[in-house]
Amino acid sequence: MNYKSAFLVLIVYLLLISCSQQSNKQKSEVEAPVSTFQVPEWAALLFDGKTMDGWEITKFGTEGPVRINEGKLIVNMGDGASGITWQKDFPKVNYEVQLEARKTSGNDFFCGMTFPVNDEYCSLIVGGWGGPVVGLSCIDGLDASENETHILKRFDKDVWYKIKLEVDDNSIRAWVDEEKLVDFTYTGSKLSTRPEVDLSKPFGICTWITTAELRNIWMRELGE
Repeated sequence: MNYKSAFLVLIVYLLLISCSQQSNKQKSEVEAPVSTFQVPEWAALLFDGKTMDGWEITKFGTEGPVRINEGKLIVNMGDGASGITWQKDFPKVNYEVQLEARKTSGNDFFCGMTFPVNDEYCSLIVGGWGGPVVGLSCIDGLDASENETHILKRFDKDVWYKIKLEVDDNSIRAWVDEEKLVDFTYTGSKLSTRPEVDLSKPFGICTWITTAELRNIWMRELGE
């Protein structure tokens, strides 16, 4: 092989390496679960992505294991409810919670957020009753599949959804991504939780026979 041929082979080789690296980079960018979630400076971060400080695995008796991996809190599928409960102080009203959640296996709710409303408690269910139901459980004894907050929405596996909850003196509001799905004035209504998630009080997040991943969990208090 002469010098000219060797030089051409080298050029082709370098071009192939460059194309391969660019392809791998693009593939990595597509596959990586990149978060665009930004925690405001005035908010309290409830999960730092490294430890379970402030949280306790909820002893439902049906729970799957909970672990942390690569900044995500993984709630593994159990025989019923699996989840975590906040052990530190939490406001009773006038607050906002945001988090990101995704379902990786199972066909029921991947975010059941139980929260206080003054001296009562309620749960925001995302993806319940076989996967599509969003709503509050319970209102006047009726769960999210039966009361006026009931709405259907498709949730795909392995897709991150931003979930936002606001509780003030009169109403409970909830968004998935930028879509408001719950806007309920609770004055005059009796709020409660289903027995299956009672151990999530005062604030907790659980799943039902479903594995979910959680990240970027934060809370802030709202002005009266």
